Amino acid sequence: MKIILRLSAMSFLEFAVWGAYLTSMSNYMGSAGLGMLIPWFFAIQGLVCLITPPVIGILADRYIAPVHLLSACQLMAGVSMGMCWWLGYSSPMPDKVMFTVMYTLSSAFFMPTVALSNTIAFRVMRSRGIDTVKGFPRIRVWGTIGFICAMVFVNFASLDNGSFTFTSVGTNRFQFEYWQFLVSAIISLMLAVYSFTLPYVGLAKSGSGASLADKLGFNALGIFRNKQIVVFFIFSILMGMCVKVTNAYAGPFITSFMADPEFATSFGASNATLLTSISQVSEACCILLIPFFMKRYGVKVVLAISMVAWALRFGSFGLGNPGEGLWLLIFSMIVYGVAFDFFNIAGAVYLERETDKSITASAQGLWMMMSNGIGASVGTVLAGYVVEHYCHWQGGKGSMAFLVGDWSSVWYAFAAFAAVVSILFILIFRTERQS
Repeated sequence: MKIILRLSAMSFLEFAVWGAYLTSMSNYMGSAGLGMLIPWFFAIQGLVCLITPPVIGILADRYIAPVHLLSACQLMAGVSMGMCWWLGYSSPMPDKVMFTVMYTLSSAFFMPTVALSNTIAFRVMRSRGIDTVKGFPRIRVWGTIGFICAMVFVNFASLDNGSFTFTSVGTNRFQFEYWQFLVSAIISLMLAVYSFTLPYVGLAKSGSGASLADKLGFNALGIFRNKQIVVFFIFSILMGMCVKVTNAYAGPFITSFMADPEFATSFGASNATLLTSISQVSEACCILLIPFFMKRYGVKVVLAISMVAWALRFGSFGLGNPGEGLWLLIFSMIVYGVAFDFFNIAGAVYLERETDKSITASAQGLWMMMSNGIGASVGTVLAGYVVEHYCHWQGGKGSMAFLVGDWSSVWYAFAAFAAVVSILFILIFRTERQS
């Protein structure tokens, strides 16, 4: 259907913005003298999620068309991310304060757009009588493809002495440089323009007799009266911790093998972003399995599988390397697709079905606040302490830097955390099979 294609293009651009830098930013930060700020930079995405997604969600429900909000947010995010590129371009050691401010602004405007794109897709599908359980995964899979395309581009793209090429070797590639931020900024501006071509859907405004609290969107807080949604939100926080850990440190972990003479020349060590993109390929495939699993086994089983998969993901990292253990790294990437999709996609569909249609955008924003807000902030800061305990930066100050140390202990600690969370979820969470 034509409308599915148009929404798929929106999803493609939405996640390509993120894929251009999310998994490779840490490598650049280490070389730019910002390595110690990595956990805080990923925590920034979480901190802004405590404010902007819920606020933007209320505006999308009550006052401003979601497509217009999406355009405005992407415009501001793109401009701010462009400034990050400019700061890196202007100096090999960019000003920490200005770089942090621009990155924070970009995150503050971008993070609400993830929930906004979900809201737009759900509202458009419902207005046309399309089954969201079947239709949403078909749209969202293109977001993963966009993420992959952006990752592969920055992995191979290189600009050396004014000459642009694609290569699998060298430290001048975008995945190690500030150019990744420019790629993200350009895609963001493209989506800002494209948003105006998307179908307009009506607002879920309060009636004339609505209270001031309803008009301000506080009625969305009523979903906390549902005990199982509260439990779902709590585990969303815990799973959000897992997602940000892997986003922040998977790249530096794989790249660190370049500092080991045994693996320094291996293809995997020098192409961390490409290797990580296998995770997104797996994600794209797993998205298509969700309708079957949701209908056959129910939401609890799907979410539980996700949590067990996180434990396998981290455990495989602890055992793997780019040499004989390369298959373990690849297995970890494949498992990521299950870990990420079975929670995030199934969770979005579950929340959309369990909440009143007048507050769907607000509910999605609250969920974003829990998983990518509280979970991301707490998770990345705690993970930073664990990584700093076992690892340290080697090199840097304008040259290539590597985060080396006892990575196995780091990943085993994260695996144990995910395993405990999965057991608690199975014991505590309750929902009807048909949900």
